Amino acid sequence: MATPTRKAINLEDMIKGVFGIDGVQRIKDNVCTTCGKSVVEFRDRLSLREYYISGMCQECRDKAYPNNCDEEL
Repeated sequence: MATPTRKAINLEDMIKGVFGIDGVQRIKDNVCTTCGKSVVEFRDRLSLREYYISGMCQECRDKAYPNNCDEEL
């Protein structure tokens, strides 16, 4: 179980209202908040840290940040 980054409760409520998903629970369940697939592994630490914030899996993160130069795990 992953530990999501804490956000203001109003922000979490807004995300639930707009997107209809519970991002905190998805992160805890190791499920991507963007595509809904199981989260298995990340290429680097930056991607893992981003997952704790946004809940994006590696594939979705690569699509969102195509020119990112990340460090190795």
